[in-house]
Amino acid sequence: MGERVRIGASYTFEAAHWLPNVPDGHKCKRLHGHNYLVEILIEGSLDPRGFVMDYAELDAVVQPLIDQLDHRCLNDLPGLENPTSEMLGLWLRDRIKAALPGFAPMIRVWETPRYWAEVS
Repeated sequence: MGERVRIGASYTFEAAHWLPNVPDGHKCKRLHGHNYLVEILIEGSLDPRGFVMDYAELDAVVQPLIDQLDHRCLNDLPGLENPTSEMLGLWLRDRIKAALPGFAPMIRVWETPRYWAEVS
């Protein structure tokens, strides 16, 4: 088996959401927005080109997903009715895995410069 190598890419989008499952009075129960940063990490063996994956190939899968999220109310998207950062990470992971069989992406979703959730 060849060397295992990781590559990563970062994506940003802006979106609104509210969290329906937190108690009344919790600030996140109200509609609010974030400038999200999403980091995608892919690990694999090098192909004959010397790549785990061409960054353009990764962008072709991930950017359309980011475009679906950008400037939206996340609660309106199927599968994101409770759009915590954790759920957003799972939503992205499932779609990336479906488009890139054989890869198990690690996803880190930053909703603020201080707080993030990671899914692998």
